[in-house]
Amino acid sequence: MKTLILFAHPRLEKSKINKALLARIPKHKDLVFHDLYEAYPDFNIDIDREKELLTEHDMIIWQHPFYWYSCPPLLKQWIDLVLEFGWAYGPGGNALNGKKIFNSITTGGASDAYQHEGRNRFTVNEFLAPFDQTATLCKMQYLPPFAVQGTHRLSDEHLQQAVEQYEQLLHMILNDQLDMEKIAGLKLMNHAFETSKH
Repeated sequence: MKTLILFAHPRLEKSKINKALLARIPKHKDLVFHDLYEAYPDFNIDIDREKELLTEHDMIIWQHPFYWYSCPPLLKQWIDLVLEFGWAYGPGGNALNGKKIFNSITTGGASDAYQHEGRNRFTVNEFLAPFDQTATLCKMQYLPPFAVQGTHRLSDEHLQQAVEQYEQLLHMILNDQLDMEKIAGLKLMNHAFETSKH
């Protein structure tokens, strides 16, 4: 499955977690890693280029830190500009029909903070509802997020586990080994790795 990772992190040099995740992204002919902040430091997005990349890939991954319960500003601008009316949605907007997409995020808060009884009051999935609806409007299949949580206190052991999990998930995607029906019922894409062992 041809896969496009749209990566957006304005302070990657400060992020131990994201640097570790990026180091384990497989080198594969069917995977393109696209660093938006590196490509567009001036925020001047090449819309035609981005549309071409989307057209060429079957699986899209929005990979980013979870800033203020959303994404960094350049990724939001990418969504605003690239997913145009008449191309991605609306009358004649069928360019992304049937493609699959999900968020791969890192959160400073631990998973228990993202519960109704936790300090953030809502789940990760609820915070990501605008991404879900954006994908749905564009006739894409929105899949559960992959999340590395509690990054401020993540032990080396748990970091290693997370990066290995993400690497295996990407291999599963590239080799078309995900059961999409089962995936759709999960809260987090992380569980696809766990269930694949059983």
